[in-house]
Amino acid sequence: MDEAVAESVRERVLSVFPEGTFAWVDVLGYGDDPAVEPGDTAVRVFIDRASRPEEDWGSKSTIDAFAEANEEGIGKLHEGLLPSIAWVEFVPDSPAARVRPYDQSFGMTRKFLGKRSDVMDGARGGTRVGTWLGPADLATVDALIMAGVASTRSEVIRWALGRIRENPVYTQLEARVRETGELRVQL
Repeated sequence: MDEAVAESVRERVLSVFPEGTFAWVDVLGYGDDPAVEPGDTAVRVFIDRASRPEEDWGSKSTIDAFAEANEEGIGKLHEGLLPSIAWVEFVPDSPAARVRPYDQSFGMTRKFLGKRSDVMDGARGGTRVGTWLGPADLATVDALIMAGVASTRSEVIRWALGRIRENPVYTQLEARVRETGELRVQL
């Protein structure tokens, strides 16, 4: 990630919230975090604990209280910054939360999606499917993006499914699945 770009994004995030709101703002590029797709920029913001009690710091209520208290700043992010950023994630700050790569199972976070990363987002008849990929699968998907097969991870997965559907063996598999379903009904 180019440091000048990272600093510009960091300053923009900090400018729409009261001073002291955040302990750390981490601007991420591809390779900095597995959740960042090739060509994207994302932001992980660590909420300062200040004088808040330690118990339940990583809880949903902490994140909800932050979002409610900072609704105006979050709105300003949507107006100016988010169209060029893939996502902004708010995380209660702690030493464990700042470890890279970020452990997505750590506590509660609030993520705001920025630019539309997938042409199918919100398309009629579409269904959102989330999945976790291991390092080898993620490297494969990202290599296909960098080779120009598709521009996002979602598009790569749709492309791969299309290649499977085009295979004549898949037609035979569909027929067997139908037969099995019909036999199940007869039982």
